Amino acid sequence: MSVMEKEFITFMQRFDACPFEITLHGERHKIGDGIPQFSVVIHKAPPAVELVKSTSLALGEGYMDGNIEIEGDLYQALNLFLGQLGKFSTDHQKLKKLIFTSTSKANQKKEVSSHYDIGNDFYKMWLDETMSYSCGYFEQEGATLYEAQCCKVERILEKLALHEGMTLCDIGCGWGFLLIEAVKKYKVHGVGITLSTEQKKRFEERIASEGLGELLKVELLDYRELPKYGTQFDRIVSVGMVEHVGRGSYEEFMRCAQTVLKPGGLFLLHFISALREYPGDAWIKKYIFPGGVIPSLREMINIAGELGFYTLDVESLRRHYTKTLLCWNKSFQEHRDEVVSMFDERFARMWELYLCACAAVFQNGIVDLHQVLFSNGVNNALPMTRWY
Repeated sequence: MSVMEKEFITFMQRFDACPFEITLHGERHKIGDGIPQFSVVIHKAPPAVELVKSTSLALGEGYMDGNIEIEGDLYQALNLFLGQLGKFSTDHQKLKKLIFTSTSKANQKKEVSSHYDIGNDFYKMWLDETMSYSCGYFEQEGATLYEAQCCKVERILEKLALHEGMTLCDIGCGWGFLLIEAVKKYKVHGVGITLSTEQKKRFEERIASEGLGELLKVELLDYRELPKYGTQFDRIVSVGMVEHVGRGSYEEFMRCAQTVLKPGGLFLLHFISALREYPGDAWIKKYIFPGGVIPSLREMINIAGELGFYTLDVESLRRHYTKTLLCWNKSFQEHRDEVVSMFDERFARMWELYLCACAAVFQNGIVDLHQVLFSNGVNNALPMTRWY
């Protein structure tokens, strides 16, 4: 065994909370005490210097390149291993350009496009029929992913207390399912904004096919341009978008929403959250969500209060996101050969690692998912019960 390989084994011994086994050149190395819960095969060990600079990048790229293989279920192994995420090393100074990116309009559009403009055909392979790319709500034990996404959207719309003729803005509207449901069920007037040309194209196709052109439109628009849009809304919703805003810009995001929300209007913010404020994971930022930062629940609540938003309801959907991600991965695996044909093997390994690792960090409580309902100032017109 070479010096580099010995250094790799030594580094990995810090992750001893859950016993596992590493096989290197046919030789087995046990990490932790007890019966190994999963096994890893190393074809080429990452250098220790790279593990110290970013454990996440070194191990993630090792898996993407096929140098690291998991024997058995990838999610189950990551669920056991990533509970020790706090032991990962990250040199923030050396990775400064990767971790702390510009929040300019041009750069954020580029970052959003890098993920969401991969192609509608790619996302259609493994998302459900609603094309919802956010946490579902599994109200019933045996619910399908489609049912969970429909239930999530209906739950959000109920929280917004919509009435016919109201105006609703969706900041980061995705492929538009939420707004389409709102317009069809509640006869509201909807506006969706996105930075993804692929999402806008697909959304406009859905608007046309549903014959909703008089009630619904989608704009290629940065949230910072909303105050100049010239419309005041009764309700605002934002699902899985504030994670792209960047720390330091949350107040501007909330202020822009408040500027276009009528007094007493409701704002539902659905976002991946954290207990504390972290700069983010290097591998996720490099390969999946460039510039993405997960807000803490407390900083969003604090900013809201300073701006005069009243917090009406807070709900955690953390375990629902674990289940959503596992459903996505199951569907992804069913279409894996198509993904490889469309891109390549490295891309497929990257995405399955992303889906399974995210499911594991939600399951371990490393990250959470919160829906927070605010009112812009006091609203005494809502029913007094929580579930109105």
